[in-house]
Amino acid sequence: MTNTKGMTMPQIDDAELFGNAEDQRAYEDFCANQEAVEKFTLDKPALVCRWRMSNKKVPMLNRHIRALSERLVQGEPLTHNMLSWAKQHVEWSLAEGDYTAHDGVLMLVIDINGNAAMTVGEYEPLADTSAKALRARSAEARSEADETGVAPELLAAVNNGELAFVVPADECLCGTATLIEQLAQTKGIPVTRVDIPAQLKGALFLVSDEHGVVPAAETGTAEADAATVAFFADGYEKLRARR
Repeated sequence: MTNTKGMTMPQIDDAELFGNAEDQRAYEDFCANQEAVEKFTLDKPALVCRWRMSNKKVPMLNRHIRALSERLVQGEPLTHNMLSWAKQHVEWSLAEGDYTAHDGVLMLVIDINGNAAMTVGEYEPLADTSAKALRARSAEARSEADETGVAPELLAAVNNGELAFVVPADECLCGTATLIEQLAQTKGIPVTRVDIPAQLKGALFLVSDEHGVVPAAETGTAEADAATVAFFADGYEKLRARR
């Protein structure tokens, strides 16, 4: 695991991050305080984000950071300084770091004290993609959302040309889900939200920040609906493949 404290940050254009000198000074003080801590032990994790990588980058980093800004740690949102610092640290560390999993998974951990650390590991596809397994993962992510405000994985389905997510109406979507929603909009596909998985019909799939689009292994759904899910999966992979 890489300690985000005590690492030298790259030079960035502060004007792009902050609208006034006061915010910029606060950010510089924040970074100085982070780097001043010589010893750092991660406490109990309060938030764990797993983001898929490609060629030493996180292709949807901006989407993930926007979703991160809606997450809660100990009931409180992350500060603007932490979000800006985390984004720059991820970009720099992945580009300059010495590791082999260039197309792996970045794991960002924020503990109960607001300290952050990250690690990079190999990507491992889901061994079980049955509808039952995807529902179980969705339920686990829903429990996480009850504490942090955003589910990192969502159950979804396409039925009669309409996309539905299992997510509360007022909840921010995870980064990958925002991409799928946008892809649907480009095709004029209606997007709705439902409260429970039992309300889903049609071609079932999982939307995940770590695994992307994972169709349920079961077949038998309408060919057109299955093709729409394939379209979402292809769109996700095309974005990830960009160099």
